[in-house]
Amino acid sequence: MPQKEYTPKGYTQIQAQDSSPAVFLHSEGANKRSFDFSFEAVRENLFRVTFTSPTHPLPPYPSVTKPETNLNGVEISGSSSELQKEINVGNVKATVNWENTPVVSVYWKDQETPLYHDLPLRSYVIDGPGIAHYTQHDRTALHVGLGEKSAPMDLTNRHFQLSATDSFGYDVYNTDPLYKHIPLLIKATPSGCIAIFSTTHGRGTWSVGSEVDGLWGHFKVYRQDFGGLEQYLIIGKTLKDVVRSYAELVGFPLAVPRWAYGYISGGYRYSAMDSPPANQALMEFADKLVEHGIPCSGHQMSSGYSISEVEPKVRTVFTWNRYRFPDPEGWIKRYHARGIRLITNIKPFTLASHPDFKKLIEGNGFFTDPETGEPGYMRLWSAGGGTGGDGCHVDFSSVVAFKWWHEGVQSLKKAGIDGMWNDNNEYTLPNDEWVLALTEPAVSEAAKSQSGNKSVGLWGRAMHTELMGKASHDALRDLEPNVRPFVLTRSATAGTMRYSASTWSGDNVTSWASMKGANALSLNAAMSLLQCEGHDIGGFEGPQPSPELLLRWIQLGIYSPRFAINCFKTSPSNNEVGDVIEPWMYPEITPLVRDTIKRRYEILPYIYNLGLESHFYASPPQRWVGWGYESDPEVWIARLKRGEEQFWFGETILVAGVYEPGVDVARIYLPRKSREGAEFDYGFVNMNAPYTYYASGQWVEVSSAWKESIALLAKIGGAIPVGKAVQTRVPGDETEASLAVTEVDDYRGVEIFPPKASSHGTVFATTWMEDDGISIEQKVSSYTITYEATEDRVIVGFNKDESNGFVPAWKDLDIILHNGDSRRVVSDDGKTVEYKGTDKKGREVYTFKC
Repeated sequence: MPQKEYTPKGYTQIQAQDSSPAVFLHSEGANKRSFDFSFEAVRENLFRVTFTSPTHPLPPYPSVTKPETNLNGVEISGSSSELQKEINVGNVKATVNWENTPVVSVYWKDQETPLYHDLPLRSYVIDGPGIAHYTQHDRTALHVGLGEKSAPMDLTNRHFQLSATDSFGYDVYNTDPLYKHIPLLIKATPSGCIAIFSTTHGRGTWSVGSEVDGLWGHFKVYRQDFGGLEQYLIIGKTLKDVVRSYAELVGFPLAVPRWAYGYISGGYRYSAMDSPPANQALMEFADKLVEHGIPCSGHQMSSGYSISEVEPKVRTVFTWNRYRFPDPEGWIKRYHARGIRLITNIKPFTLASHPDFKKLIEGNGFFTDPETGEPGYMRLWSAGGGTGGDGCHVDFSSVVAFKWWHEGVQSLKKAGIDGMWNDNNEYTLPNDEWVLALTEPAVSEAAKSQSGNKSVGLWGRAMHTELMGKASHDALRDLEPNVRPFVLTRSATAGTMRYSASTWSGDNVTSWASMKGANALSLNAAMSLLQCEGHDIGGFEGPQPSPELLLRWIQLGIYSPRFAINCFKTSPSNNEVGDVIEPWMYPEITPLVRDTIKRRYEILPYIYNLGLESHFYASPPQRWVGWGYESDPEVWIARLKRGEEQFWFGETILVAGVYEPGVDVARIYLPRKSREGAEFDYGFVNMNAPYTYYASGQWVEVSSAWKESIALLAKIGGAIPVGKAVQTRVPGDETEASLAVTEVDDYRGVEIFPPKASSHGTVFATTWMEDDGISIEQKVSSYTITYEATEDRVIVGFNKDESNGFVPAWKDLDIILHNGDSRRVVSDDGKTVEYKGTDKKGREVYTFKC
């Protein structure tokens, strides 16, 4: 936007009290322009900042509601002078100086260098219809967050648009913006972390030190196109602390249905076929899954099912193409009989040919162009493969449109569809002056506090991404109040994930670089609470992957929270249905693909527990290598801050992919804990042959032949709960697709990784959680395995807590030693432990009688 900055000065304090952990300032500028600034402690490590004027109000529909102040039990003190106030809240010290412009500084009380410091003389600035906020920039720090930004992971010294767009076939290293709108920037250093989070749904930019000026030096600047500033500062010793506190502000990730962590298939072509009709093509795909012995838990139905069978042949959301699907209900039952759930693609716009288009116009269900008084028309991708037509986006602030969408989702659910795929929901509207209806109860109360400004710009186009998520979620929940709604969303805001259980990185391309850079996207997404996230394995657009690239991507992909193979590979000769990636497309690697996907199912208890940890504690399943290892100086080097090559998958598995063809070795860093007391760590062991043990704190090269595995290292002392290497049914899940699954989840083992020699009295402990995987009212049981090692024995303990009511189908527990470990397993309290023998991988297995 054009720059038109004005920096208010001459602030005076109002409501001055030394004992209050807050500062309220007012500036009366020239031409009676008045501005207000506030800084207040909300929690011990959470502070709220506002900067507003009558012409620059607070975001009218913020992504979070202001939490109640809760400083109970926190030591608070303060002192002030005429132009400065110091606030001490627990271990945090904050100062606000208003000699010129308000300047906030935040410290740990025992440190002299601030974690955060506003730019003096140019901190809070009016910029046309929006604002700019300048802070000092630490060029040595790691900056992460912003939801989903191009690789590398470290955002330092780069510039980003705070917007979302349909970036079909994007360059993972260069394209901006992508699909998400989350104004959360986290600065991380070994001494502490601080997050800056803005609550608007409106557009803006973050310049993370990419601008430098001889007068102002190195700075960061957040620019917001419309309205005033509402911002939260979140302080923590570690990234884990900050991410959890952020979740306490915006909401913890939803509990994801267990089935959604299995293999999710997809491919636009299947639902867009006329010869044979799509319903037959999809049944043939299901038959091939059985033929090749590949388990599958769900299928993404792309929008071809909703393309009209008569001219104009365009996407018509909530309708069925009756040639392709003559009997949707019967066909869905046949898919459920295979144990496969269905997720349908739905898009928040319509063309004039939609049967409900007139109804939505009459009900003020679209945005209004104030210049013409007519609905806001724009070009839409709704007429065949990659082609467009003129139509209108749904205005989810309209009570008529919200209800229409709710009913449309329920019509699909009543037909048997299991989950909704909220697609093309970036709301890349062409005009910020379009007007909203603001009649839907979710926003109508907020509208009463505004001075009649109903523009898209002020309210924020991303608000509709969030409300679309709410409408889809509520429709599913209202029909099945006891079952977790599953909404997959392409775009997201900070608040969207209160309604959408899962997301992915959108329409990526097939390339080795795309696979590598996607890791960085996942790590930033995870720290932005997009934690059930993944990528389209093999690439959504572009050429077909080679056998080597496809297998490498699957090997890597099974260690992400979401594992899906889905694509729409257009070509000049076929722009309607495209090509698909199929697990059996290369017969020479099909057995390897099958075994890799079956390993995904085998470790599903481990993965599902990571999902529950995300839901309860906001711990990302996929984590930066320095997560929990901040005291190791090596994790702060540039290569590891890029986040491209390796990551943690949970507490135990360190994953390093291979990102070039013909390469059969991975270079990986093994992070190191402090060697003081309980922080001592025993290193790692290669999970693949030759099963080498490694000390932590070093770089190693690990053999990674492409027809064998990528590099996988287990942390010594860790544990991986495992089940059957097939799709299973969990007791308590009585949904139709689950009841069709023949294998019951009645086996549980735990892979453990004791030190090669003695653990010298150290007892390792791992707790995992289980429930029925489907209920909203969760009855979660927990299981804890402990073990220590001597030269000739591994001493195991096991405890379970099923007091909440969930009782699994499995009864006994297999203890699976690592390859080459032939020590005897015994119980720590005399319980029966039976030697079971050697499994197919050559590991010694003992059965612990529970």
